[in-house]
Amino acid sequence: MTPMMKQYHEAKAACGDALLLFRMGDFYELFFDDAKQAARVLGLTLTSRDKDSANPTAMAGFPYHQLDQYLCKLIQAGFRAAVCEQVEDPKQAKGLVKREITRLVSAGTLTDDGLLDPREANYLAAVVIHTPRKGSKVIGEPMAGIAWAELSSGRFCAGTFPVSRIEDELARIGPAEVIYREDDASFSPDTTAPWSWTARPAWSFAEDTSRESLCKQFSVGSLEGFGFRDDDVAAVRAAGAALTYLQETQPGGLDHFRSIAAHHRSGVLEIDASTRRSLEITRTLRTSAREGSLVDAIDLTCTPAGSRWLADWIAAPLIEIPRIEERHDAIGEFVAEAALRSELRSTLKQTFDVTRLLARIATGRTGPRDLQQVARTLAGLPELKAKLQNRKPRRLAVIESHLHLCPDLLQTLQSALADECPLNAADGNFIRPGFDEQLDELRELAAGGKQWIAQYQQRQMDQTGIPNLKVGYNKVFGYYLEVTNAHKDRIPQDFIRKQTLKNCERYITPELKEYEEKVLAADEQASSREQSLFAELRNLTHQHLAVLQEVANAMAELDVLAALAEVAAQRNWVRPSMTEDSVLRIEAGRHPVLDLTLPQGEFVPNDCVHSPETGMILLITGPNMAGKSTYIRQVALITLLAQAGSFVPAQSATIGIADRVFARVGASDELSRGQSTFMVEMVETARILNTATSRSLVILDEIGRGTSTYDGLSLAWAITEHLHEQIGCRTMFATHYHELTQLQESLPRVANLNVAVKEWNDEVVFLHRIVPGGADKSYGIHVARLAGVPGEVNERAKDVLAQLELDHRDALDRPTISPPRGHQKSGGNYQLTLFGFADHPVLSQIQRLDLDKITPIDALQFLQRAQQELQRNPVVR
Repeated sequence: MTPMMKQYHEAKAACGDALLLFRMGDFYELFFDDAKQAARVLGLTLTSRDKDSANPTAMAGFPYHQLDQYLCKLIQAGFRAAVCEQVEDPKQAKGLVKREITRLVSAGTLTDDGLLDPREANYLAAVVIHTPRKGSKVIGEPMAGIAWAELSSGRFCAGTFPVSRIEDELARIGPAEVIYREDDASFSPDTTAPWSWTARPAWSFAEDTSRESLCKQFSVGSLEGFGFRDDDVAAVRAAGAALTYLQETQPGGLDHFRSIAAHHRSGVLEIDASTRRSLEITRTLRTSAREGSLVDAIDLTCTPAGSRWLADWIAAPLIEIPRIEERHDAIGEFVAEAALRSELRSTLKQTFDVTRLLARIATGRTGPRDLQQVARTLAGLPELKAKLQNRKPRRLAVIESHLHLCPDLLQTLQSALADECPLNAADGNFIRPGFDEQLDELRELAAGGKQWIAQYQQRQMDQTGIPNLKVGYNKVFGYYLEVTNAHKDRIPQDFIRKQTLKNCERYITPELKEYEEKVLAADEQASSREQSLFAELRNLTHQHLAVLQEVANAMAELDVLAALAEVAAQRNWVRPSMTEDSVLRIEAGRHPVLDLTLPQGEFVPNDCVHSPETGMILLITGPNMAGKSTYIRQVALITLLAQAGSFVPAQSATIGIADRVFARVGASDELSRGQSTFMVEMVETARILNTATSRSLVILDEIGRGTSTYDGLSLAWAITEHLHEQIGCRTMFATHYHELTQLQESLPRVANLNVAVKEWNDEVVFLHRIVPGGADKSYGIHVARLAGVPGEVNERAKDVLAQLELDHRDALDRPTISPPRGHQKSGGNYQLTLFGFADHPVLSQIQRLDLDKITPIDALQFLQRAQQELQRNPVVR
């Protein structure tokens, strides 16, 4: 085995199951099975070393400058990748070039802009199930510890949750990768989830190890100062495992992780995973894309960090009125002062994503352009800070206090960095002339040497009379004089031949070699000095990490508040009045997504009133496509927006704080897991009935569709009664079961609403207005026509509907339907039954007669019905 391959195997052993990208000169190479997998996923050519041996080594590779491109493909394909770099200059290496794994890249540990969506957070999550014990005795219920950390920002949180809420909390966080304990039989990863799973050894989740590593990272003796309680053992274990994983993957350090927040559910509106999907809060149902979701519709932020903060706010609305109203106060200030809002947003657009810049600085993967962008962002802070001074809203005062100007750092960076800086320090020429006297001297010498070479070339041409003589350079010979064969006879004696080519010869002279050494030495020394200065600038910026993180967070929050004010001003959204009472009063409310995507004035607004006096359960009936689902979703989304701190699309709104929001709509995700529509429906309904409180908001859309009509109606009826009698929460129930409207007569807090329609010239016009009372028609055939169902099918459906409405029955009391015109058999009718009889129905009826109990009158009536049935449907022999 060669020394290089021995070095490769040592690195491969250190990175485990990750694909090893091994830097060799200008390429990253992969070997053995790694090469085969990478060739398949990346479309690389698979070759081999030692082709003549019995076991040639498979290999594949790509140019070093394409690293981000191929890393992205590997991560998207579900792989982890270890990057093994050359950590010394090959020119200065004695023997084999030293190499080290500089980072291990997985879905949850990305920091490079080319691999990240600037609008979305990229969390690594850790999950562990902790069962409290005293010795070997179980002393409490198992609890789930969930931690989430974003390497690209330094944000770190952890909380303790009921095991049943693991899916819901992960859906709220939206991680890119989740780590879990590999030997935990009580936890099974959901492989249909849109994130990757990584198994980790049990020791990394140990309580003592976790507590110790967290305290060491944050330089504290206890985690109590971060809000962790004695019973948060599960959270601490998950956080420790997450931190250990990040430390293993980031040899450059995690200095930007300076604290951890204990997440307690008491301050946040609870939204389960199904409700998030149904309401399309951050992703659409059909495509799982951000575009078309609530957060996408209202995102008018000016910065990537602001966009990520907005998504966090919408994903986790608040339930504490003072915190909500602090946001409302700030937005109100910006709505009232349009010029201020415009100026702030204009300045924010000139700033950069400092949050992620700082992460690259902390992990040792920064470049000159990153430092330049920090400086340009700092340059805009005085203007932001001045405009926020003496503002009444508390949040604006807090933001202003966190906009640290860092004048010394700004002055140094501006003085040091050129106007245009490269991405990588190795590219050079980023230190501004005049900043460092030693660098200026070396650059001048190098530039002067090159100028001398040009003069030397002209002098040699003049002295020798060779018109096409030229001075060239390559890495093998350095500088040389090139003379074509046509002028070989004019070569002076002091020219020393170095190389003979087909059409020319190359020479050196003692004078040329002497100057070459001076120029190259000056170039190398200038490059070395520039790298040294860059390290000093990077370290200086690193020393300001804590205050710069405060600056980044303050700018992100300011961006969100100004953006929500911009939405409110553009579309006439209003400040909601928040109350602890279980009420909901929305005047002329509009669906927030449709309000922002449709032309202004095109969406039909509707009122909504929930109160003990007017009704806590609103039953909404009406035809499909009339707007029932849009209406109930809009009420839920207005509630979420209000509690997230936003203004809302309405003329006025009073929002009673909801502790939980449930939306039972659709079943597409669970169907892919093998569950029937009806089972999904009942599981989600059971969750609502078992966990909703009197302060919850429940949205139900067409409960009972997945079973027979009577089963579905019976369940819908019983569910409505339970919500009314046992829970008493605000409920909106859109249904096709018109029979449910009868509940208003027996349940005092039920109110009927319907979607108004207008019949005109045998057409149905949907007015999209919600009005009091129940609907008496569904207009399903009309909707089918709009959907493009063939005309003959619609006509037959009308015929069947007319016969059903006449309620013709057979001897078995079943509805009877005449065959289509042109298919009529003598006396033939259809019976609406799922199962046919082998014999004539009358024979079955006779077999079931109890002759001991039937009265003479009943017998005569039976005979009459049987005769009529046989006349219509004679026995076929």
